Amino acid sequence: MKIIETYSHLNGLEFLLVHKKHLWKEISNVIESVDAKKCKTKISKEKTMRGKKLYSPIDMNKKFKLLLNDRNWKENRVSYWVTKNEKLIRKTISMPEKEQKKEIEASGEIPIYSYNQTDYIRERVAIEVQFGKYPFVAYDLFVKHLAFFVGDQIDVGIEILPMKSLQSQMSSGVSYYEGEIYNVIRQGRGVPAVPLVIIGINA
Repeated sequence: MKIIETYSHLNGLEFLLVHKKHLWKEISNVIESVDAKKCKTKISKEKTMRGKKLYSPIDMNKKFKLLLNDRNWKENRVSYWVTKNEKLIRKTISMPEKEQKKEIEASGEIPIYSYNQTDYIRERVAIEVQFGKYPFVAYDLFVKHLAFFVGDQIDVGIEILPMKSLQSQMSSGVSYYEGEIYNVIRQGRGVPAVPLVIIGINA
């Protein structure tokens, strides 16, 4: 596969090129190492594409997982505690996990455990490879990467998406690069408040 487009949000790409150039090179090499032809294994059952051979999101994810894990990119979690009280959430959101729970309990509220998980993280850089439906990308960009950034676990988040030309050869409903950068740009330059690199790939 190959990188067709990149979008740098809040200087995410510039940060990588200056501070983590070796990681950017490694990510580029991983993308180029994925043999797209071997991932065209899904036979469509959809009415408009019945019988057509499509790119399989499952197979593509497996290829990325194998290549990234081999390079020591590992899963990570950020845990936190929530409650129904808005003011209490604002007060505790920047606290360490244990202090959040204590503060919520001390206020007489019930702490509820929650977490965000990212599939690949290394040297304070997180990667999400997303061949799923539209809501998953929005969650990655506006919740997951932001949670890791606010939790001081990462400096930049990377989202790998298919270009529309690749997405059109996949099942319906899969997110694509052009649509997702539109969603980011229309929020304004500072939203989400985390440096990101959105990568559009093709076969």
